[in-house]
Amino acid sequence: MIKSILLSVDGSTYTGAQVKHCIDLAKAFESLVHVISIVDIRIFEWATVMSTDGFVPVIPSTAFQNESKKMLDAKADAVLSKCSRLFKTENVEFDTQKIPGPPADIICDHGHLVDLLIIGARGEYAKWESQLIGATLEVVVRQCNKPILITPEKYKEISRLLIAYDGTSKANKALQMAGFFASKLAIPVIILTVHDSPQMQSKHLDEAKGYLEPYNISFDTIGVSGNPEKEILKIAKSKKCDLIIMGAFGHSRIREAILGSTTEYVMRNSSLPLLLCK
Repeated sequence: MIKSILLSVDGSTYTGAQVKHCIDLAKAFESLVHVISIVDIRIFEWATVMSTDGFVPVIPSTAFQNESKKMLDAKADAVLSKCSRLFKTENVEFDTQKIPGPPADIICDHGHLVDLLIIGARGEYAKWESQLIGATLEVVVRQCNKPILITPEKYKEISRLLIAYDGTSKANKALQMAGFFASKLAIPVIILTVHDSPQMQSKHLDEAKGYLEPYNISFDTIGVSGNPEKEILKIAKSKKCDLIIMGAFGHSRIREAILGSTTEYVMRNSSLPLLLCK
């Protein structure tokens, strides 16, 4: 089901956890890993535009641009080299590629050709982003139609997962991923549904149980009322889960603008790996 994984690495403090989670999953799924490091060319485009259109025109020298590109190229090479050593040590099948271009566009283009993407919650500018998710990640989550595993800064082996199920089509895809991950990793599942109606809670939990039973995995069910985004994080913490799986952006953009997005809240506030299914 997951035979190819795209791992985009930038050498930030989040890269180590990305790589470790990728190794765990690639070994469990027997997947090929495509490791890419992107040389972000936007700085050069910005410099060119500023030289003619800026409030205070600045004309970057050719030497400045060349040295900057050499530095970024060297960084990408070093990141790929270290990743290669780690994957070889773990006997994981992989290939590497250094690609110049806008990061979000590159990841989305390559993401269409794999089964799973693994991206750090924040990138190389993490220390300035506070609670914000990375700008590249936000674009990729919106535009790419493949499952995306968002990894935190600290690595921890996945031993229990939580699946948030609300009966939507995207939540149904999340159920499929939960069954696959749990069976391959041999871990138990917590099925959570959040709804103010006890009848709807029972309906959703029965659906999820019926779907997961053929996977021959261990699972428990929890039905609660309240705010879905807060309950997802609360239950994941109380049940000591190491991975959250959920459908991404189940409502329209208009409703999200008015009421907020459960997906964005969990992305911004979760300290656990988060698998979003589209």
